[in-house]
Amino acid sequence: MPGPSPDDRDSQKRSFLVLAARYSGLALALPAATFVGWVIGTLLDKWLHTTWLYLVGLILGIIAGFVELIHAVTSSESKQ
Repeated sequence: MPGPSPDDRDSQKRSFLVLAARYSGLALALPAATFVGWVIGTLLDKWLHTTWLYLVGLILGIIAGFVELIHAVTSSESKQ
């Protein structure tokens, strides 16, 4: 039996790269959102001369990261 055609191999390689890009984006979504929330909270602390807004930014960043993660997972499940 002949092996897979070159077109099949290119398709599989492209499919793997698309999945790898999607999952690496998922792996970066939560830490990036957490970091952005922390930075915004810290900047607001310095601007408003407070000491607790970084925690609010951190929590909102974590929530935003989880929302994005859940949204990406549920949308990828509906495509399959």
